[in-house]
Amino acid sequence: MILEVAILNVKEGETAAFEAAFAQAQIIIAGMPGYVNHELQRCVETPNQYILLVRWQTLADHTIGFRQSAEYQEWKALLHHFYDPFPTVEHYERVF
Repeated sequence: MILEVAILNVKEGETAAFEAAFAQAQIIIAGMPGYVNHELQRCVETPNQYILLVRWQTLADHTIGFRQSAEYQEWKALLHHFYDPFPTVEHYERVF
């Protein structure tokens, strides 16, 4: 199991629009092969910062299966214009 982690810094004043767009986008990702589950959480101290956690069966399910899909283009169109700066995405695997 792989945990994808992204810190999302949303442009000031666009959090409500981002959350509405994410409500649509989460349907896209949830339908992808290898998807397990996800969480989007908003930072208490910095309200325009979010953390996205997505669990995938394998790394390739995310990096190839999702990112190279037509569905990713929809995801990108819905969400990527909200970020400043563009997020770094990292992947983790369970140790214990």
